[in-house]
Amino acid sequence: HPPMMHEFRAGSLLLEQCLQGVKGLKVEVHDMGWVDDESTFRDADAVVIYADGGPKHPALQGEHLKTLQKLIDRGVGFGCMHYGVEVPPGEANEEFKSWIGGHYEHLYSCNPIWAPRFDKLPKHPVTNGVLPFSISDEWYFNMRFVGGIAGNEPYQQGSMKFTPILVAKPSDDVRDGPYVYPKGPYEHIINNSGRDEAMLWVVERPDGGRGFGFTGGHFHLNWADANFRKVVLNTLNWVARNEVPKNGIESSVTEAQLYLNLDKKG
Repeated sequence: HPPMMHEFRAGSLLLEQCLQGVKGLKVEVHDMGWVDDESTFRDADAVVIYADGGPKHPALQGEHLKTLQKLIDRGVGFGCMHYGVEVPPGEANEEFKSWIGGHYEHLYSCNPIWAPRFDKLPKHPVTNGVLPFSISDEWYFNMRFVGGIAGNEPYQQGSMKFTPILVAKPSDDVRDGPYVYPKGPYEHIINNSGRDEAMLWVVERPDGGRGFGFTGGHFHLNWADANFRKVVLNTLNWVARNEVPKNGIESSVTEAQLYLNLDKKG
């Protein structure tokens, strides 16, 4: 991707900066694919992956899926952001549904660039202090969700609780494509005309742990948007079972900060 897109390292470091000083939270960023030393997981309350997904997904390399399963069994929170929500068909699909509530599937989900209007935010700790907003991003939608649901309303399966957070209705133009890759359009996406779609959702799992999936995060400069940033910061805090402040996590980002730690591209 060109500069300022898929800047997952710079984005993670920026979010870490924004979470400094949040009471009860200690954040570590591990880049270049996986932690160097897995003993860091011993005291982890949550693990979040903001990285290339699909066949290169960090969770799918070596024994990583087994490592994550042990953490999940212990009630550790788990979240995935942007490309990180995609796993290949037939690989870790059931794990992702039970750990974070759903995943992107190639040729089933789609990835247009559009500006949803998030007008109605549910009452939930992750929306504390977040105002309705709209922003252009590569907002994936039509995930493979737990229980085969559309994912646009709250759902309970046994003692697992699924809550959609950022929900909007793609126009028919958005559904008609083009999508980023493959260009589409897909008939099943067009056939769901008028349906609300979830682009951030959270789960409370039977093991006591929490999970989330967030499909935005393609354009690095979007972290400059206060509401976009706040809903993600709140979610990162919540997934670690830390209390979210009443007005959400306050942070500010300077223009200079947005240009730090960018990948060397091209």
